[in-house]
Amino acid sequence: MALTASRYGKARVRVMRLTRDGDYHTPRELTLSVIMTGRFDAAWTQADNRACIATDSVKNIVNVTAARNLSLDKEAFVAAVAKVILDTYPQVEAVTIEADETRWIRQAIGGTPHGHTFTLDGNGTGYVALDADREGAVLRSGLRGFTFMKTTQSGWAGFVDDQYRTLPDTTDRIAATSMDATWTWSRRPADCTQTNATVLSTLIEVFGTTYSAGVQDSMYRMGEAVLARVPEIAEIAFAMPNKHYIPIDLRPFGLDNPGTVFLPTDEPHGQIEATVGRRT
Repeated sequence: MALTASRYGKARVRVMRLTRDGDYHTPRELTLSVIMTGRFDAAWTQADNRACIATDSVKNIVNVTAARNLSLDKEAFVAAVAKVILDTYPQVEAVTIEADETRWIRQAIGGTPHGHTFTLDGNGTGYVALDADREGAVLRSGLRGFTFMKTTQSGWAGFVDDQYRTLPDTTDRIAATSMDATWTWSRRPADCTQTNATVLSTLIEVFGTTYSAGVQDSMYRMGEAVLARVPEIAEIAFAMPNKHYIPIDLRPFGLDNPGTVFLPTDEPHGQIEATVGRRT
């Protein structure tokens, strides 16, 4: 039998590059597929792996190229990855790289573009629910899957330290979440659309402009601010998974990582939930 076609590589390689100009940050997040064709047939037909490049090495090439090219746009970045592979491995005849970009939009707070607060492009869905009977009704509005991030001014420290803990304290990390928020109206406002917009802008303002000691800390203060600003809301409930961006260890390649190259992860994630209401 003839081997008529073969190729291999690494898929779903996720990397975040973060450029830092003082307090002004620019995130560039990609999910890449890097597929090679070349003189690898013996791995299929003779169980001979001597020409094969480990797919883990392909992932490492992406990460090292990211560390060395923080500011390249996605088009130039995939070209840089391809060049490293073709220059390094003569047995590779061609490489196909595809990348999906996670687009982060810089937020304006108080009319001014913020240095390190972002929302996801094409973000979230609106939510409404009504429980009605002949005695009255309860109306709830909200958001589902609204994703936002800040690239500094967040930490997680001082938590339980026991035999199961491996996570170190940190006072500077990326904080990101895909938020479900539901607010219950005590009375319907004159303009629900405008008031809902006020709720969202308040949530983002508090999240982006104050230091976060944890999702719990930000969540409570975000809820407090909404209740203070919108008297028609009785309570607001949150479910906020903690989307992790893990600094990639580049020391095996002789490189430092001063908070610029990260592995984005969705699973497993922390799940933080709470309801903030008015005192009765």
